[in-house]
Amino acid sequence: MSFSDTELAVVRTAAEREGMASAAWAGRQVMAVAQHVLVPVSRDAGAVLRELIAARVHLRETVTALRALAAADPPAIALREPAADVVARALDAVARVDAATVAVMRERRPRS
Repeated sequence: MSFSDTELAVVRTAAEREGMASAAWAGRQVMAVAQHVLVPVSRDAGAVLRELIAARVHLRETVTALRALAAADPPAIALREPAADVVARALDAVARVDAATVAVMRERRPRS
């Protein structure tokens, strides 16, 4: 394998982070790709996957907030405004996950 100076710097940094020699780290990555354990994605797909992860975290937080509202003791009228806000946030999170999922589906290419 050969790398440009920039690519080699990235490989060295990654290898150092994991306490490995550069060649060993690169070899492990090549084998992972060859065995379909690691599937390389474009930079855009990486950004989309990060968005999916962030949206999932947001959804979990929103569900926790909805459960807290449902279990609250105050009268229902006092909960209307906070509940509406939490529901709006949940719907926003669902829309974000949906958009990111569609983007990932478009990025995927069938393998031969």
